[in-house]
Amino acid sequence: MSAAVIESLDHEGRGIAHVDGKAVFIEGALPGERVEYTVLRERPRYAQAETARVLKASAQRVEPRCAHFGTCGGCSMQHLDPLAQAAAKQRILEDALWHIGKVEPQVIYPAIHGPAWGYRYRARLTVRVVPSKGGVLVGFHQKRSSHIADMQSCPVLPPAISALVPELHRLIARLSIADRVPQIEIAVSDTATAFVFRHLLPFSEGDRRALAAFADAHGIQAWAQPGGPDTAAPLHPQGGPGLAYTLPEFDVRMDFRPTDFTQVNVHINRLLIRRAIQLLDPQPGERIADLFCGLGNFSLPIARRGATMVGVEGSEALVERALANAAANGLAERCEFHAANLFEATEDSLAALGPLDKLLIDPPREGAIAVVKAINSLQRPPRIVYVSCNPATLARDAAVLVHEKGYVLRGAGIANMFPQTSHVESIALFELGEQG
Repeated sequence: MSAAVIESLDHEGRGIAHVDGKAVFIEGALPGERVEYTVLRERPRYAQAETARVLKASAQRVEPRCAHFGTCGGCSMQHLDPLAQAAAKQRILEDALWHIGKVEPQVIYPAIHGPAWGYRYRARLTVRVVPSKGGVLVGFHQKRSSHIADMQSCPVLPPAISALVPELHRLIARLSIADRVPQIEIAVSDTATAFVFRHLLPFSEGDRRALAAFADAHGIQAWAQPGGPDTAAPLHPQGGPGLAYTLPEFDVRMDFRPTDFTQVNVHINRLLIRRAIQLLDPQPGERIADLFCGLGNFSLPIARRGATMVGVEGSEALVERALANAAANGLAERCEFHAANLFEATEDSLAALGPLDKLLIDPPREGAIAVVKAINSLQRPPRIVYVSCNPATLARDAAVLVHEKGYVLRGAGIANMFPQTSHVESIALFELGEQG
């Protein structure tokens, strides 16, 4: 067993040390600590390890709240104070921008904070029947494994939902097709909570009665999903309220289906929208594009400020939802939405959107490389706000915007969308430089 002093954290929340010229990535270790570690995997230029014993603890180390910490792979940073987590994520963002993109923001925006626990309004729990481990397992994947952590609670879920995890074990165990229900998707909204049960064989009448009784007992909606996301349908009750979240600051209500993509953390989502609009500064009469717009999460609040919005999204179902949400909020005249594959964006497809005063980009983890490469003299909005869930692809795309397209990175900062995890959500502002 070896010992080392931790220098920093990597993008997965592991402590980084250098021993005999080799980088060692140590799970469970924090900057400034001296730890003993056990090597899990050795490579010529680096090693992966886990903490065996903390010899000198950081002042920012805290006691993990979750009983499954260290087994469940969901929350790798519970041992670090939440404010320190945000600071570490800010450093990860800055390091990615510099080392990958060779760009540096002129301003570092203050981190966007929200509740450290009970924030996760969406979750996808895996279900397995493992007789050797006592029967039904419900939870997230174990750390470094395809096995399932046998969860009895989850403190990043809202408390009322966390309390239902043991009930889910018992419910699944009673079903006739317990071994053919691989997943439960949970969606909590302002109006209702849905549990979507993915099933590979039809439910029996007894199964349906058990699911209905569970829904009634706990005040949730039970949905059944026999195939892809579009096959999900209410099982019980049939006439319950639809799911929706509100954005009170912008007088917007967003209706959605439980299998639609929506932000996991509603508290941070509201603050992130506020920050995006502050940076974008939409004005009445401006024409602004929202790329990867989803069901209109950013488009509708921006339209509420008087701008005309052009939303583009790859999913036709989400485009339909965005159009319906625009109409329901009285914003249909200011919004248009189109389905298109933005991963195949070209100069022509971007120009086809018409003249744009500003641009907002909110891509998935893969980033928006085709979009930023397609920006040219015919379609080059003077201001771009880029919302990212992956610092590496943001940095890659920032390099194109700054070094090839004439933009300046005015500022960047993180939003702690997923406290206790190493996930880094961020927002950046690009503007055309004087020579652009």
